[in-house]
Amino acid sequence: MPEKGAWTLYEYDYKTGAIKLKNRKCPRCGKIMARHNNPPRWACGGCGYMEYIREKKG
Repeated sequence: MPEKGAWTLYEYDYKTGAIKLKNRKCPRCGKIMARHNNPPRWACGGCGYMEYIREKKG
C-alpha cells in the first residue's frame, strides 16, 4: 500500500526552494482534486466537480 499524507501531494525543488502542488485545485471550491484513470478524469471529493481528460489524437 502506498504511503499517504500531505507530503505526497507536493514536490520540492531543492535548487530553487520552491514547493509545487502535484495535483490540480478545483475551480469551483478550491480543494485538491484526485486523478482517476478509468476513465481518465479529475474529480473533486468536496463539491463533486468532474473534468474528463481528452487524449490528443494525431
